[in-house]
Amino acid sequence: MIAPTRNEPTLAESYAHCRRLHRRHGRTYYLATRLLPGAIRPHVHALYGFARYADDIVDTRPGDTADERARALREWSAGFMAGLRGADPCGDPVLPAIIDTVGRFGLPVGEFEAFLASMAADLTVTRYATYADLRGYMAGSAAAIGSLMVPILGSGDAAAADGPARELGYAFQLTNFIRDVGEDLDRGRVYLPLADLDAFGVTVADLGTRQATPAFRELLEHQMARAEAHYRAAEPGIALLDQSSRPCVRAAHTLYRDILAAVRRDGHRVLERRARVPKRRRLSVALREIGRACAGR
Repeated sequence: MIAPTRNEPTLAESYAHCRRLHRRHGRTYYLATRLLPGAIRPHVHALYGFARYADDIVDTRPGDTADERARALREWSAGFMAGLRGADPCGDPVLPAIIDTVGRFGLPVGEFEAFLASMAADLTVTRYATYADLRGYMAGSAAAIGSLMVPILGSGDAAAADGPARELGYAFQLTNFIRDVGEDLDRGRVYLPLADLDAFGVTVADLGTRQATPAFRELLEHQMARAEAHYRAAEPGIALLDQSSRPCVRAAHTLYRDILAAVRRDGHRVLERRARVPKRRRLSVALREIGRACAGR
């Protein structure tokens, strides 16, 4: 890890905490980060930890009302912004690492503000009328994270790499929405655009039956085709990244795309359970990228 510049034990513990969050909750992405140079890997964990921690405030605070979660998110967001101005993070487990990362790479604060606004939307918005509406939400969530990744991963042309990085964010998040339809429904949310449900003759009440009907499978295939288009738009951007970062992004691109294949193999039964990419496939992709990286060097 790069030597810390603030309170050393606190900063080191914060980076370690972010790595644990990443390993526990983002297994596919975490595996891909093992292909990154050791010097930048902690900063990718810090960015993931920031995003995950905010998401957990919104989604996994048992017993809290929506107002209590909203207040917690506002207070945590304010602490982050104050930390960027030099205030003490006050023992927060994630903020020292992400504040340090922002400073080291000059990450644009506006993308963090957009991300936090999308997290706040999850507390009040449970439906999206059109894909344009959903894309607006994703622009502030996964696409914003894509933009923030570019300075960390490095690029000889960061401006050109930004668009594909955002496309990959859209692809990843739409893949998650497809995989997690049932889990999101349990939280009272539907991320499949209502206009698409109408077009395929599916209602929100139909989703509640947890049946992968022919109409639902067609609806899901429509969403997967949209995700595939984002993956294709993102692919040219990999070559714009620093060579040492490309194996990680290629692996993540491949493995997240594989989730769509896993959904198909499981008969589109995402209302019942989460489709998973087999461990042997994940390891195979990682080993292939290690081999490519070694050959390149």
